[in-house]
Amino acid sequence: QVQLVQSGGGLVQAGGSLRLSCVASGGTFPEYSTGWFRQAPGKERDFVAAITGNGETRSYADSVKGRFTITRDNDKNTMYLQMDSLKPEDTAVYYCGVARVYLTTRSAVLYDVWGQGTQVTVSS
Repeated sequence: QVQLVQSGGGLVQAGGSLRLSCVASGGTFPEYSTGWFRQAPGKERDFVAAITGNGETRSYADSVKGRFTITRDNDKNTMYLQMDSLKPEDTAVYYCGVARVYLTTRSAVLYDVWGQGTQVTVSS
């Protein structure tokens, strides 16, 4: 089964940018959709963005629309999340995942494989 390895993240001031990467190891990205979620302390894992296997359809949470961009490079088995104009409320552990459906989905229960998570901290 494919495993997801995340990189990127860290500490940034409000208004800054970060890019997260998610690489599929031990196989290739399936044709299913993939996505990013985030989880703040004491809160549930929330949807951030998702993209279809061919990269043609993307979906974003309202809270990040216009600031975050999800992309996917199937030749490199890698998915990215470019985060611009970051706000303190974006602080969370970010997770990438592979869904078991072809369309984009905001439901975490439809994701089978998860990355290890990476911390993003935005200071005010």
